Amino acid sequence: MLSKVVGQKYMSMAKLWIPTLAVWGTVGGVAMVHMTEWRVILDYVPYVNGKFKNDK
Repeated sequence: MLSKVVGQKYMSMAKLWIPTLAVWGTVGGVAMVHMTEWRVILDYVPYVNGKFKNDK
């Protein structure tokens, strides 16, 4: 249905961009964790959450 609205050419171009967008999304997520308070975000990760219980 989307290919009827957008067109076959642009759908094939979008399929080629999916891996690139996934990599940049991952880089953006890692940069967000790095630039913000990483403890607040990593408290939701189960493995990392238990490591810093007594560090407060």
